[in-house]
Amino acid sequence: MKVMSEALSLEAQVNQQVILAMKAHDAVRTTTLRLIKNALKNKAIEKREALTPVEEQQALATMIKQRRDSIEQFTNGNRPELAAKEAAEIVVIEEFLPKALDEAALAALVAEAVAEVAAATGQKPTPKEMGAVMKGVQAKLQAKSLRAEGRTVSELVKKALAG
Repeated sequence: MKVMSEALSLEAQVNQQVILAMKAHDAVRTTTLRLIKNALKNKAIEKREALTPVEEQQALATMIKQRRDSIEQFTNGNRPELAAKEAAEIVVIEEFLPKALDEAALAALVAEAVAEVAAATGQKPTPKEMGAVMKGVQAKLQAKSLRAEGRTVSELVKKALAG
């Protein structure tokens, strides 16, 4: 039953923020919050049951990734106003996610995962074991309720395995 109450708490938070944003006449925030609400609702409908907090975080992380991809496309297409809109949406979405790890803390997690894979195989992992190391880092992030962008994790793992 605990999972259900946490799912409602995020939904309730978003609903409350929608009302506040509407009262403040903040169109960008209102639109973004409604997008979050719809994404969570669609994910729950797709799953046919309430989302767990981890699934909610994954849905929000997916929204952020989509917006980062859009920013890249808009920047390449010389549409800075659209890129700025997407960046503003990312800021609103990130409010509902745990704080992202900084690069130094993430590098420490990567080093731990590399050491664990090395201990399991008996030798320093090579770039061929990147999948195993990535899996270890993701498990550590999830266990500690932290988050990090996949691209950043991948780059740090590549550096650790190459060096």
